[in-house]
Amino acid sequence: MTIDVRPLTDADDPAARRLGGLAFGYHDTDPRPAQSEGQWSTWGAFDDGRLVAKVVDLHHDQWWGGRVVPASGIAGVAVEPEHRGRGVTRAVMTAAMHGARDRGVAVANLFCTSTAVYRALGFEVASVMRTVSLPTDVLSRAPVRSVQLRAGSGRDWPLLRAVYDEIAMHSNGLLTRRGRLFADPTGDELPEGIDVVTLATDDAGETLGYVSYHRGRGYDDSAVISIRDCLALRPDAAQALLASMSSWGTVAPTLRLRLLSWHDAVNAVLPLERAREHRSHIWMHRPVDVVAATAARGWPATLEGDVTFRLVDRDLPWNDGAWRLAVSGGEAALEPAPDDSGLVLDVRGWSVLWCGAGGAAQLRQSGLLTGGERSLDARLDALLGSGVPTGAYDYF
Repeated sequence: MTIDVRPLTDADDPAARRLGGLAFGYHDTDPRPAQSEGQWSTWGAFDDGRLVAKVVDLHHDQWWGGRVVPASGIAGVAVEPEHRGRGVTRAVMTAAMHGARDRGVAVANLFCTSTAVYRALGFEVASVMRTVSLPTDVLSRAPVRSVQLRAGSGRDWPLLRAVYDEIAMHSNGLLTRRGRLFADPTGDELPEGIDVVTLATDDAGETLGYVSYHRGRGYDDSAVISIRDCLALRPDAAQALLASMSSWGTVAPTLRLRLLSWHDAVNAVLPLERAREHRSHIWMHRPVDVVAATAARGWPATLEGDVTFRLVDRDLPWNDGAWRLAVSGGEAALEPAPDDSGLVLDVRGWSVLWCGAGGAAQLRQSGLLTGGERSLDARLDALLGSGVPTGAYDYF
């Protein structure tokens, strides 16, 4: 078997749609450009001229440590049944990550259908995007007199973005929602799939939060309102927005919403004991270029020190090797190490630390960190481990 891997062209679109439809169980008749500057790149693997695997590299940016880091959102991975387990997934994924690095990407992320497949490619579980169902009538209807509510339109999108940015920039991993994949609405019309936007403001008119949602169909026991965003900068704003949603209880008994994975203003006032898991999406991470990622993200200004380790990356050779991580004054650099501390960190372990999903003790237990003096573990935790919440909030 000789596999040819290359970027797809528009002429490959029918085959790409056929393969995607087969993998994910849908029928797609709308043509889509294989490459779109500023939005996505598509790679394919061919066996004797037949498209047998594909992957889409979405052109994302993410917040890491208060800074914007160029990222790849891996999506649409599809492989013909007869070619699964024969190395074509690795071939097309590796090509996509090479291409992502060429366009300046530092990190990659995906929502997985198989942890085993993507762990074999250097990705590791870093967070879970949770969508819960909540009975509408459990929300308090008590008025919140410190907050005003008003209806929003497409013209309010800069205000919504400002709320989102304030939350996202103080976390890790959330998309910036900028670029051609996230175009602002034009005029008063709301984006497709959103029927209502409600803004929460203070007495001076400053925006404190918002809720956006799709009303759904029907008005019986089966009616569900799907909340796109419910975000707030203060608990009273969150309480006011949720009180506005409670008024739907007579015609829509269920709310469905995504939760951030940390104690934000909305989580702080929700009756979480009444929430029931609707769906969980596993979010995985890997570095595309560890040197670029280290230089691009923000680091705590009070953090000082260095640690030396060997990073093992079997798929991206520019990451593999002995490195010295030095952090000082809110900046960090990763440089080739002149000596060897004995610490050996698997690239999946790098992601666990980078995303704050675990520490050195857990990595040793899972075999992702070996060797070296145990006294170095605390230094690795302090310098590379993230104390900032990491999460996923936009599915792709």
